Amino acid sequence: MSLQNFLSALDSLKSEAIATLDSATDADAFEAARVKYAGQKKGALKDVQKQMGSVAAEDRKSAGMRFNEVKQAIEAALADAQARLTGGGESGADPTFDPTLPGVRPMIGHIHPITQTINHLTEIMGRMGFEAAEGPEVEDPHHNFVALNIPEDHPARDPLDNFYLATAATGDSKQNVEGTRLLRSQTSTVQIRVMAQRQPPIRVISLGRVYRPDDPDATHFPMFHQMEGLLVDKHVTMANLKTVLRVFATNYLGGDVEIRFRPSFFPFTEPSVEVDFLWDGTWIEFGGAGMVDPNVFRAVGYDPEEVSGFAFGLGVERLCMRRHGIKDIRDLYSGDMRFLSQF
Repeated sequence: MSLQNFLSALDSLKSEAIATLDSATDADAFEAARVKYAGQKKGALKDVQKQMGSVAAEDRKSAGMRFNEVKQAIEAALADAQARLTGGGESGADPTFDPTLPGVRPMIGHIHPITQTINHLTEIMGRMGFEAAEGPEVEDPHHNFVALNIPEDHPARDPLDNFYLATAATGDSKQNVEGTRLLRSQTSTVQIRVMAQRQPPIRVISLGRVYRPDDPDATHFPMFHQMEGLLVDKHVTMANLKTVLRVFATNYLGGDVEIRFRPSFFPFTEPSVEVDFLWDGTWIEFGGAGMVDPNVFRAVGYDPEEVSGFAFGLGVERLCMRRHGIKDIRDLYSGDMRFLSQF
């Protein structure tokens, strides 16, 4: 191909491309023009570039310079057309926000109150030497029940009280589900995984989602968050547990918060207690706690004659709601910006 013919083809391509882009009236027309003229595989520019190899060697420098000029002109036309069709204008400013209008300001996002609470709890417990640990949300019955000393006939294992992903085909409502998977019903599963991998001393917390098939109401939701705490060492006592919870409550809720332990029962702690905080003159239940049951230690290979420990589980939503005066847990998951923007 002669240089003259190559340059003529470039000029024709430039004129046609600019005219087409200038007349594009919507995104579909723009995209069709972009692919036709600047497509990486079959675009017209790519086709013309391939023809440069047929230009005489002494003319290729001039042909290359002219090709670059045309390419830049088409790319500029593409940018102008895109800005025109998206409303960007020359300045690229957002047309929905005019900073000169009185009383108008852009909406600035922020961290969700649940995430704020999790970050705050992690920071408080971190100051007491607790490191954060994580575990899977899809669990097996061994970590969710067996290693936590929860027997097969315990109501907590009923398929109607858990989100099982698979179950054995039997007619028994409390069927053997040892080989199935489920969404974890508690963050206590993480303490089993941590103890199975480490030797004492251990001081960890786990904050994450748990799942139970509760009907949503003001205080219940089928998905919520827990903070699990675990401390294992020699000579750990209930006094250590109460001290840690008191320091935590004082830091999170403020003031000299009183703590009350009420006798309870959990398969994985012995003795077991319900933990209440006295706040604003009212006793509020925040979760369960107790000394780690010897059977749990044996399940992970610890000698309960050599070590002792405590564990506690607190509801993150309950703490968040109490701190911010939220009355309905469903508000936290409604996605209503009028509510969330208050935090």
